[in-house]
Amino acid sequence: MADISSPSQAELSSRRRQLQRQRRWRMLQTTWQVLMVSALAGGLLWSLSRSDWMIRSPQQIKIEGNQFLSSETIRAVLPIRYPQSLLSIQPQAIVHQLETEAPIAEAIVTRRLFPPSLTIQIQERYPVAIAYLTHSGDTASTAKGGQTPKLALLDEEGAWIPHEIYLALNSSQRLPDLKVIGMREEYRSQWPDLYQQVSQSPVKIAEIDWRDPNNLILYTEFGAIYLGAYSSRLEHQLRRLDQMRRLPEQVNPEQVDYIDLRNPDMPLIEMKNSEN
Repeated sequence: MADISSPSQAELSSRRRQLQRQRRWRMLQTTWQVLMVSALAGGLLWSLSRSDWMIRSPQQIKIEGNQFLSSETIRAVLPIRYPQSLLSIQPQAIVHQLETEAPIAEAIVTRRLFPPSLTIQIQERYPVAIAYLTHSGDTASTAKGGQTPKLALLDEEGAWIPHEIYLALNSSQRLPDLKVIGMREEYRSQWPDLYQQVSQSPVKIAEIDWRDPNNLILYTEFGAIYLGAYSSRLEHQLRRLDQMRRLPEQVNPEQVDYIDLRNPDMPLIEMKNSEN
């Protein structure tokens, strides 16, 4: 049987000293690493705070993704005072300003060090309708009488675009042809589907009257179309309307008061009173 001898006291002391030296070496390495990282970070902060790292003019800001808004227009909205340190510029403040003060759905801001510059990628909001807004209790207000509805623009997702801001930033852009009267906050969740179907309709729709939630009215080349409350029947109602294309050949459109498609399977044509 092999003789397993226990280490001597001298050997144990030697091992302890060796372990202590290893621990001191690791601590020294860690300390140097911390000092190096701190020095590099401090040097970077110092270099960024120097005058070399400044945004001195709008030309150092690159705009990407814009189609309708000019780069000059977008730069004019930015909350930047020239010259301004690149380090002091807050990307989130720029994003908030653009999404609040301009028809922009999303913005991404990237700071670049070499050379000092900003890159802003944007996704614009494009208006598809002019909306005449009313409040929830204003079903009786109209364009002819009562209070004058507030004017705004709508994109296809139902986001508001203030009319004055859009005109100020897009004076050369044409306003949408489609009009929506009586648009309300609670309708916005229904708007994307309504707009998609209306925009795809073969029958041209010039105006949507949503003042009465129980009777959505479309103004078309055939005149007024009564649809009743907005519902999943809209697709069927628009198909029926398309099937009535030959109606002007059979009935004088000027004598038609409205077409009732509340029941698309039984369309009704209401004629104007001949005495009027």
